Amino acid sequence: DAELQTDGNRSGHMQNGEPVFDPQVHDEVVRIIAAQLAEIGDQFDREIKARVVNDLVQHFLNENLSREEITRHMSEAVEGLARAIPSDMEQEKAMLVLAMVLTKKIANTMPSLLHHVFSTTVNYISQQLHNYIARMVSAGNG
Repeated sequence: DAELQTDGNRSGHMQNGEPVFDPQVHDEVVRIIAAQLAEIGDQFDREIKARVVNDLVQHFLNENLSREEITRHMSEAVEGLARAIPSDMEQEKAMLVLAMVLTKKIANTMPSLLHHVFSTTVNYISQQLHNYIARMVSAGNG
């Protein structure tokens, strides 16, 4: 029931096989935020070096690493990339977009890792950026 939305579609979760959407979140606000994040993601996509992606792929392939260790490697990669982002962008926004772009790039490099990298990214975002996302949606509704 964890979703990673980057395409402007509504996010929600499933209950008894049916989608359940938060009535407080307006579809248009979510679409606008998603479109902005997708545009930033396209810019970041061109700037992320293959070495960063390949290093993360190797961590995901290492069966000796725990979920927490892999999440830590994801976090270190995102934070390292975020330090190179222009200072006029909110750090949390940059980290959110970088996490999603890295997920896409890892899955494109090694499709068999999609489920694992997706769940790690959702875990990372939930742990590190949940409050930022809530503030962003609340500001859009206000």
